[in-house]
Parts: sequence; C-alpha cells; structure tokens
Amino acid sequence: MRTLLRLLPWIRPYRWRFTVGLISVVISTALSSLIPTLLRRAIDRLGQPDPWIPVLEIAGLMLAVTLTMAIFRFTMREILNGVSRVLRDALFARLTTLDGAWFGRMRTGEIMARLTNDLTAVRMAVGPAVMYLTNTIFGGLFALGFMIAISPRLTGLALIPMFLLPVVMFRLGKVTHDRFERVQSTFGDLTTLVQEHLAGIRIVRAYAQEQAERARFAELSEAYLHRNRALVRLNGLMNPAFTLLAGLGAAVVLGAGGVMVLEGALTVGTFVAFGLYLSNLTWPLIALGWVTNLFQRGAASWGRIEAILDAHPTITDPVTPRVAAALPQATAGRTISFDGVSFAYPAASGARGRTVLHDVTLTIPAGTTLGVVGATGSGKSALLELLPRLADPTQGVIRLDGVDLRDLPLATLRAEIGFVPQESLLFSETIRDNLHYGTEDDDAVREATRVAQLAETIAGLPQGEQTILGERGVNLSGGQRQRAALARALARRPNVVILDDALAAVDTQTEAEILRELYLALAGRTAIIASHRITAVRAAHWIVVLDEGRIVEQGRHDDLVAAGGRYAALLERQRLEESLTAA
Repeated sequence: MRTLLRLLPWIRPYRWRFTVGLISVVISTALSSLIPTLLRRAIDRLGQPDPWIPVLEIAGLMLAVTLTMAIFRFTMREILNGVSRVLRDALFARLTTLDGAWFGRMRTGEIMARLTNDLTAVRMAVGPAVMYLTNTIFGGLFALGFMIAISPRLTGLALIPMFLLPVVMFRLGKVTHDRFERVQSTFGDLTTLVQEHLAGIRIVRAYAQEQAERARFAELSEAYLHRNRALVRLNGLMNPAFTLLAGLGAAVVLGAGGVMVLEGALTVGTFVAFGLYLSNLTWPLIALGWVTNLFQRGAASWGRIEAILDAHPTITDPVTPRVAAALPQATAGRTISFDGVSFAYPAASGARGRTVLHDVTLTIPAGTTLGVVGATGSGKSALLELLPRLADPTQGVIRLDGVDLRDLPLATLRAEIGFVPQESLLFSETIRDNLHYGTEDDDAVREATRVAQLAETIAGLPQGEQTILGERGVNLSGGQRQRAALARALARRPNVVILDDALAAVDTQTEAEILRELYLALAGRTAIIASHRITAVRAAHWIVVLDEGRIVEQGRHDDLVAAGGRYAALLERQRLEESLTAA
C-alpha cells in the first residue's frame, strides 16, 4: 500500500480539485446519514393522531435531502475520476520523451499492457477507491455516532463480530497484491506474443508455424487463466467473509434490539433507524474489502507504471551548465563536421557494447552531398543516426554550422533534418496524412511526391491520397513505402537531408529516375546518402567508404574508381551482379 504514496507528486497539481471532490464525498455521506433519522420520525409519527401532514412533510424533506445528496455524489465522481485520468496523459507524454535505447529493452506488448490494464488498475485506485474509502470512513463515523446516541449497549453488541473485519482485510490484502502482480505480468507476456504474432504474420505463414504459434498462445493463455482463477478464488473468500461478519452483527441487533422494543426501551421507529445505521456502518466495512482489493491491485500496477515514469531519456535538451545555442540563418544548407567521433551501441545491461564507429573525422560543406558506402555492419546507419541525435557519440563531437549538437534544443536540431531510415515506417492513416506529417505545405508535398516518383502510385490507389494505409503501410510494396518515406522527408524542406539506404527496395530504373530528380531537389541543401549501391552515391560531391566503423577511402567517384581500392572492387562486384541478373 505504501507504493501508492509515490503517486502523490503526480496528484499534487490537482490537489484543490481533489479536495473539492473529497469534501463532496463527506457532504454526500453526511446527508445520507440523515435519512434514517427522518424515517424514524415518520414511523413514530404514524402512531399519533392526524399523522399524514407531518409524515408528508418529512417525506418531502427526505426527497430534498436525496436530491441534494445526488448532486454532491455526481460532483465527487466527476472530479475524482477526472483527476485519475491525468495519469494516462502523463504516461504517454513520458513515452514520447524516451529514446531508442529504452524501447530496445522493453517489449511493445509489455508497454501496451502497462498502458491498458495497469493504468486502469491505478486509475481505479486513485479515483473510485479513494472516493469509496472516504465514504467508508465518514459514513462509518456518522453511523456509529447516531448508533451510540440511540443505544450505546446495543452498539457495543453489534460491533463485537466486526472487530475481525480489519484482521481479515489486512491478512488477505497482501496476498491480493502479489497475485494481481503475477496476473499483470502474465498479461504483459500474452500481449507481447499477440503483438509480435500480428506484426510478423507473413513470416509465421511463410514458415507454416500457425499451429506452433497457436500452441504458444494457448499455453500462455492457460497460465493467465490459472493466475486469474487464483485471484478470483481469493476475492471469493474475502467478500463472503466480510458479509458473514456483518450478518452476525445484524443478527445480534435483531435479537437484542427486538427485546428492547418489546420492553419499551426503544420505539419501533428508533429500532428501524438503528438497523439502517448498522447497515450504513456494515456495508462500508464490506466495501472496504473491495476498496482494499482496488488499492492492492493499484499498488501492484503502479510499480510497473512507475518504471516508465521514472525512466529518463539519455538524449536530452541542453541543461545547465550547458546553455542552449542558436543556429545562424541558413543560406545553402548546413556545414556538418565530425571530429574524432566514436560510437558504441549500449549493451542490454546498459553498459557499453561493441564499438561500431572509430575516430571518424569528416567535414561536409554546406550545400554539398556526401555519399557513404560500405558492407553491411560497416557503421553507415550508426553514423547517420548520430546527426538527429537518435544516439550520442561515446567519444568526439559533431557540429552543425560550428555548433555542438548537444548545445542545440532537440526540436531545433530535428527541424533542420529530413531523415529517411532503412525501415520505412508509415502510419495507419491516409497516405495524404502520412505525406503531410510535420508540414502543412501542400506545394511542398506535391513537389516531394514528384521527386519521389510517387504521384502515379497515389493515383492508382483505390481512394487516391485518401486511401487508408494498413499497419506500417503494409498494403504498399517495399519500394512504394520507401518512396513515400522519402517524399515525407523532403516535404518538410529541411536544410539537411539524410537517406539511409532509402532506395534499397526500389528497382534500378525507378531508382535512376528518383536520383535524377533527387539531386536536383538537393541543390542548396546538405545531404548524406548512405547506400550499398554505387549508383545511389556516384553523383555525390564527396564519397567515403566505411569498413568496420572506420573511413578507409574517400574522394570523388572517378578518383576512387581510378584508385582501384575497396570502392572500385565494390563497383565491379555490383556490375557483375547486374550482368548476371540481366542474363
């Protein structure tokens, strides 16, 4: 339960709304406690001459109290449940700040489980559970006060069985917490399996693994069912135990109170009112078991959500003592310089992993195009990912127009860059929305679409640019997705364009047409084009060849071919492959 105290910093900004909500609970509970007293007066009045007018007045007063109570109950529900929803926004906002290293350690299905089931459990603890706990405490106190005022002796007898309620509640609460935590963990595994299966459905079918995947799902589903049953069995024990203890108290009141009525110590109306107050005391105590269950579930889930909220990105905006710098006005792209840059991807444990870039020193003048070639694993993608600060160098400095990238606000830096990664991800929106992602300039989108040779593709879609794409753009071919990603990047009219093997899935004829228009569109911009195809970089102003993270050759296309080194060997190999394919 102490775990939930760590929620307080997230609730503090809404403390006044929370206070109003809790006050509404107290007022509503206080009004509710007046009903049995009014009913007692009405019943006792029935035994007197001409009772109807006073009884009707009491009935009208009861109706007014009930309506007022309903208003306060509505207010408390709206406020308390509304405050609990802020957690969803906070959680999503934190996820948008985390970088690739964190997502590399977390499975997507596990994140989705925490965003759904765990978040719901925490919201129930922050909203309804707090509301009902306040109602339980004050409802019990009001009821107990009225019961003592009616008969201290009868109150003492009624409370004897209820002394066991806290014992049962706290003994079973810890078990509920542990079992619910196991349920949520299994749900995360199940969600991950479903997400990965749906994302890789083509591979599953290609390898004829449908039966094996069904077996895996059935096994995990059975484990989830088994743990849920264990939790349900516990709940099935808690609620009857609370009801039994409350029922014993009611039985005592019925026996002892009935005797007091027969002896004339209590009026019938007073006896009925006492029974209602006992009910007002009993049912909150029974609800306390449900509230405890909600708190235990919320505590278990909050620990899993807190792991996300406490996560911090390694890539951040400049902070003191580093002061955010400003870029000069761009006239013809930006000058990019790498000064002794080395980089190693973080290992799974968070330690430094294998180094993929070694002491890269390179300058790309503003308005020029750099070509980067090399074998798979040579470090091309790592080099490009450092520019938009998807990662930071482990050694060395990268500058944009002489400014250290780490001194630039992330929004400023990334607004300068149009980045097309190897994997062209499109959203499950219309193709128009995908192309306008990050820009509202229709003219820029049309020009980018023309450069990427995408206009004809869009015209051939069922609803044209309003065609809804499948998940990750699955209803487009690989080449079409890459061209759409290219158009999306160019439409922002960035000063720096980064293409990471962005035309690998495009046929050679379409690639040639795109490259011809692309190099024209890149005029006045700085560009880095990484590719395994020589044809994609041969027109670049400067070309570097990477091998195991080191620059082993650099120069212009003709000079590199004449040198007869790795670049020339790669070109000869590709020509041979093309000739064999043509044959």
